[in-house]
Amino acid sequence: MTTYGVLGVGSIAAAIVNGLCVQDAPDVLLSPRSAGTAHALAARYATVTVAADNQAVLDGSDVVIVAVLPGQAEAVLTALDFADRHVVISVVAGVGLEDLRSWTGTTVARAVPLPAVAGRDGRTPVYPPAPEAVALFDLLGGAIAVDDAATYEALTASSATVAAHFAYLGAIADWLVSKGLSPEDARGYVGATFVGASESLRGTPDFGELITEVATPGGLNEQFARDLGAPPVAAALDGVLARLTVAQN
Repeated sequence: MTTYGVLGVGSIAAAIVNGLCVQDAPDVLLSPRSAGTAHALAARYATVTVAADNQAVLDGSDVVIVAVLPGQAEAVLTALDFADRHVVISVVAGVGLEDLRSWTGTTVARAVPLPAVAGRDGRTPVYPPAPEAVALFDLLGGAIAVDDAATYEALTASSATVAAHFAYLGAIADWLVSKGLSPEDARGYVGATFVGASESLRGTPDFGELITEVATPGGLNEQFARDLGAPPVAAALDGVLARLTVAQN
């Protein structure tokens, strides 16, 4: 069974480890940074160990997941000795493939996992689709194998929309508070409404069909969607994509 090494144990790395260890857990070596999270994972899972240092992570693993902050990536990776057997999977946003290859000298893939991988319910873009990376994220809910750099960057940009989604829900809850509901009840009601709606998003949803299902002609959902108008999603995504492109040049 593949042994995974993890450099940088933040929230996304922790989600990957939790997903891996749901069942048939492989051996996982964690870097000692973010010690609280790393040791908590090691205490939870018998197959997870905190290594003495980053080089020890590499020495004991086959697939290395890089999850450090973007500004730390070069310093961390160039200080290590990678072997020919290593496959590196970077989940570091804004750090390009050529830089990663030059810093590691080995096979590299990039990926954009989201927190849902913790429950093996994520869909993760992988570029280029190295078999080891595809196998990892297929296990964690499904890999989207991407052969084109521009398409991969567009998928990366789309992952920046989560905060805006929560802001939208927060605005609804705030409106309910302005009409006299308590903040707790407002948040609870909005949360329950959208948790229920999110069940329709599993698999490969047809968003047009979902809109048709809930927006009865002449009904309240149709009225709200019409009055809200088309949100400037594409323009905002173009801005994020431009920033990612600049960061890698």
